[in-house]
Amino acid sequence: MGFELITPPASEPVSLDEAKAHLRVDHDDEDALIARLVRTARETAERHTGRAFITQGWRLWRDCWPASRTLEIPRPPLIAVSAVTAYGRSGAEIAVSSDAYIVDSASVPGRLVLKETASLPVDLAEANAISVAFQAGYGANAADVPAAIRNAILSLVAHLYEARGNAPAEPPAQVSALLAPFRVSML
Repeated sequence: MGFELITPPASEPVSLDEAKAHLRVDHDDEDALIARLVRTARETAERHTGRAFITQGWRLWRDCWPASRTLEIPRPPLIAVSAVTAYGRSGAEIAVSSDAYIVDSASVPGRLVLKETASLPVDLAEANAISVAFQAGYGANAADVPAAIRNAILSLVAHLYEARGNAPAEPPAQVSALLAPFRVSML
């Protein structure tokens, strides 16, 4: 299984102004640096939790249909599945009708459940035979992201700002504690 980011988030869960206020920086000299730290903190927190925060588009690749007929969709929370495509050995694309599956966005992680009555394409490619395009995240705005995640990002920005290149690979314990309830384990 692999997945790739198709559409990155249009904004960050923490604005530059919020980060500067948290850092008590009242000048514009380091805006570019602080904006990079906000992005780095968000990416780190997303990796740490296995979640998407601001709405983003992804593509999941699978080699075959699972025997259970259920695909777990990484990067919760799942907003929607926009397309399911199968690829034949010849490379031909076979669109799978949305009538053939149920999208379960209430589960964490979200799932795509193929209906019992659905006839699935056969003679599929040996690798990357199934593609699922989906959107994930809490919403399009920073206010949609849980406060604990936003606070963790601000704490990580402060840590990275103070460490200036000497930060450890793992987030500090305070950040990990704020993010712990949001960690997702994939089966």
